[in-house]
Amino acid sequence: CKGLLEEGGQWEKGREGSPKEVHCSKVRLENRHLMEEELDRIKPTHVIVAAGITGRPNVDWCETHKMETIRVNTIGILNIADTCAQRNIHCTIYATGCIYEYDEQHKIGGVPFTEDDAPNFKASFYSETKGMLDTLLKCYENVLTLRVRMPISDDLSSRSFVTKIASYHKVVDIPNSMTVLTDLIPLSLAMSAAGLTGTYNFCNPKPISHNQVLSIYKKHVDPSFEWENFSVEEQAKVIRAGRSNNTLDTTKLEGAARDLGMPLPDIFTAMENAMAGARHNLEAAGQYPAGLPKKLGPGNSQPTSTTKGA
Repeated sequence: CKGLLEEGGQWEKGREGSPKEVHCSKVRLENRHLMEEELDRIKPTHVIVAAGITGRPNVDWCETHKMETIRVNTIGILNIADTCAQRNIHCTIYATGCIYEYDEQHKIGGVPFTEDDAPNFKASFYSETKGMLDTLLKCYENVLTLRVRMPISDDLSSRSFVTKIASYHKVVDIPNSMTVLTDLIPLSLAMSAAGLTGTYNFCNPKPISHNQVLSIYKKHVDPSFEWENFSVEEQAKVIRAGRSNNTLDTTKLEGAARDLGMPLPDIFTAMENAMAGARHNLEAAGQYPAGLPKKLGPGNSQPTSTTKGA
C-alpha cells in the first residue's frame, strides 16, 4: 500500500494503521499540472487530503479573501479528486461538517443532519465554499469525504477547538457535533485502506456543548480555569462571519466502525480521555502549566493576520 498525503498539519501523521509507504506532498492544490506529475511519479494506491484554507486567525479571513478561498477550498480540492479519479486512485478528503445550522426541521435536541441533507449554512464564506464542494464531491466514485467538526486533539495544538475556546474570555454555549482526532484519525485510515467511498459525518456520537467541553478541560487540565458565556447576538459583534452550529447523524459512521472492528467512543468519553491525555502530555514534556492556552485580550479580540492556512 503506497499513500500520498496532501498535508495541512501534523495531526494526521504517525498514527498506527498508516500505509507501509507514505509520501508527503508539498504541491499546492491549485497547481494541477504539478499534482498530476507527482501522482504519475509516485503512483500511490491511496491519497489522503488534509489541506485547505480556513484562514488566520480564523475563518473571518475568508470573508475578505474570497478568490483565494475558492481557489483552494473548491477548485483545489476538486483538482485532487479529479486527477485521482482519472488514475483510479482512492482519495480520502478531510472535509467539514460546518455546512449546516439548526433550523425548523433540525432543532437543538431534535433530528440531526444526515449525509444526504443539502447544506443550509451560508453565513460564512468558508462554509459556503465547503458546502458547494461537499455537493460536487458526491459525483466522484473514488472519493471518501469525511465531514470533520470542531476538531479536538490531545496535544492542545493551536488548531484544536479546545485550545481556541479556552483562549476566549466569553463563549457561546450550544450543543454541537465534534471530532476527537485521537479516536477518529485511526478510523479514517482504516476506512481508506478498506476502500470505503461516499460521504460520512465524521464525528464522535452525541452532541456536546461549549460549557461541557470547557468543564471537562477544567476537570483534567486546568482546575483554575474560568470562563463566561455570551449570546450568539453578542458574539456576532466581535466576529465577521457567522459560525455553524449543528448536530450530525453518526449512524452511518458507527456502522463503518463496527464493520471494521474499530472503536468509536461517544463524545463525552472521547473528551474525557483526550483531556486526561493532554494533561499527561504536557507534564511529560515539562510544559505544565506553561503550555496551557493563554487568554486573548482585550475581550475576545484576536490579532489581524493574512497567513494562509493551506
